[in-house]
Amino acid sequence: MPVMACCVDSAVAPPGHADAGDTSIPSPVPFLSFNAAAVTAAVANSESSHWSPAHSSAIYRIDEWGAPYFSVNSSGNVVVRPYGTGSLAHQEIDLLKIVKKVSDPKSAGGLGLRLPLIVRLPDVLKNRVESLHSAFESAIQAQCYESHYQGVYPVKCNQDRLVAEDIVKFGAPFRFGLEAGSKPELLLAMSCLCKGNPEALLVCNGFKDAEYVSLALIAKKLALNTVIVLEQEEEVNLVIDLSNKLSVRPVIGVRAKLRTKHSGHFGSTSGEKGKFGLTTTQILRLVKKLQDSGMLDCLQLLHFHIGSQIPSTALLQDGVVEATQIYSELVRLGACMKVIDIGGGLGIDYDGSKSGNSDLSVSYGLEEYASAVVNAIRIICDRKSIKHPIICSESGRAIVSHHSILIFEAISATVNTPAMNQIDLPLIIEGLSEDARCDYWNLSDAAMRHENETCLLYADQLKQRCVEQFIEGSLRIEQLADVDGLFDLVSKVIGAAEPARIYNVNLSIFTSIPDFWSIGQVFPIVPIHRLDEKPEVRGVLSDLTCDSDGKIDKFIGGETSLLLHELEGNDGGANGRYYLGMFLGGAYQEALGGVHNLFGGPNVVSVLQSDGPQSFAVTRVMPGPSCADVLRMMQHEPELMFETLKHRAEEFHVEDHDNDGTKYATLISSLARSFHNMPYLKALSPCSYEEVHNAAAEFGASEDEQWSYCYA
Repeated sequence: MPVMACCVDSAVAPPGHADAGDTSIPSPVPFLSFNAAAVTAAVANSESSHWSPAHSSAIYRIDEWGAPYFSVNSSGNVVVRPYGTGSLAHQEIDLLKIVKKVSDPKSAGGLGLRLPLIVRLPDVLKNRVESLHSAFESAIQAQCYESHYQGVYPVKCNQDRLVAEDIVKFGAPFRFGLEAGSKPELLLAMSCLCKGNPEALLVCNGFKDAEYVSLALIAKKLALNTVIVLEQEEEVNLVIDLSNKLSVRPVIGVRAKLRTKHSGHFGSTSGEKGKFGLTTTQILRLVKKLQDSGMLDCLQLLHFHIGSQIPSTALLQDGVVEATQIYSELVRLGACMKVIDIGGGLGIDYDGSKSGNSDLSVSYGLEEYASAVVNAIRIICDRKSIKHPIICSESGRAIVSHHSILIFEAISATVNTPAMNQIDLPLIIEGLSEDARCDYWNLSDAAMRHENETCLLYADQLKQRCVEQFIEGSLRIEQLADVDGLFDLVSKVIGAAEPARIYNVNLSIFTSIPDFWSIGQVFPIVPIHRLDEKPEVRGVLSDLTCDSDGKIDKFIGGETSLLLHELEGNDGGANGRYYLGMFLGGAYQEALGGVHNLFGGPNVVSVLQSDGPQSFAVTRVMPGPSCADVLRMMQHEPELMFETLKHRAEEFHVEDHDNDGTKYATLISSLARSFHNMPYLKALSPCSYEEVHNAAAEFGASEDEQWSYCYA
């Protein structure tokens, strides 16, 4: 270890191995002083100058989890290919350009919004709907299947109005419908499907009361292709009674509780002990009740669900075969069966591993999934001489995950290197205990012998002894800092792994990535720019919340840290800022997010591919909740809060306290704007109170949008 040896004065031989009982401590000569910059340069990796975007794409596995929608361009920025494999080079959308458009001030042609930001890409959503339908149609044609496929989107995955409306619009040519699991979801599905294909299914799942069933029957009266799926046995009585009272002939489905299940986290509600569905005994009783009521012909759909993220087509086929056997028995018993609904489960490859042994991945693609389903149903139906049913699936994660990207900013990072350029070793030794001095000389001796592990052992031991001395009050803070610097030097020189740095990000994990916090779901997280530079820092991400769980320390590939770039004052491409993107998070995250520390949701923009110079157009902006909005969620009254603060200012005669022109009215205006602005941070350089106010005014609402009493 030549660099370490250079730190030792070779003209003076260090003592032999010292022990705690040795009282003859030589005067401190080795190590003398240390120049941190010189050591850093000596251990720097010369390969960094040969880095390319292709290297970054490989280490972040972008081509594995991101294909065919995401890649890296020659500038080192992540780009979106909005039409998947059909995207042309000039149609690629640069994510950094979107961030610039959104975050630049209005005076510079931007939208003046702050991060975090959700970028929605309707073009990708459309491609997902088309690709799913195309996969099933190809399998149907290849296997001479004698019916068709028509899917439904389960709105629980993302209930946003624009998402649901877009899916209905994009899916209209394919009779694509919606699935609801609650009364509000049913209401939004009914409204959206009024503009959809008349044949599109409206599948009503979930627990039901009389109001839910009545609402579903009203949907049927409104000429929506509604199916009431019975999840609990007692629901059949409600349907029979209410359909007679409302004079509606319902279409009924039944959810079967299959024996088939998968063992992963997302399969916990499947199998015989699953949360939903009817056993074979319950299905037989249901058939008898419908028959006795003269409504057996209303039973037309069989539904099942063996869990989200089905890992393999082998497991999928097992479930489909079992369900098709039940379907064929219902036909034999006299039900007018038409549709088999295979539920959700079409998985997403979050880490690009194409593995069937992980909740983060699946071992198949769309085409293989569709082929396995069609083949399993066809074989059983042909064997039983039963007409091939319409195939329905409730794929949510697979439809919406890719179209939404969460972009956020790293605002600061911890530094592991010594803060001082020079370490004063004689000063350290001056105040050391006898045992600590022995550790120092043993470290020096190990350095001369090039014994790396022994060096680290004694450096750590020395550090711990000095911490104890500091706590006892016998060591000064300057000495402790120098000891920390010495330990970092030793670790760096012998090549010990540097601890992961903490990158502080302008984000709430509880609001924007709740599945990571709650169930350990891992999503791809990647810098969206600077990918033409080598990332040489290992980091974990810490959010804005005052909570120890507010950090991301698990990443795809089983990593406990993420390769990142050094934060710089100016990187030339993003005004010195460092942007990260979380991908494949379009399902569930917005619906499940909370308001921990009163951080609300991010700003949201919809972006379409355009033939203009930037290849995109921001078509819709949906501002995130303001401080006032999230306060209202917790039953506070922002208007009254503002009045209280205003009166407090009047009571204490708040005036021109700093003599720089700041007036009472400016202070009140600033308070008002604080209620209107988002809870997240806005990056600002050190500046005066007046500049902060001007920045707030630029971002905040215009005067005519303010509360009227603010300027009373």
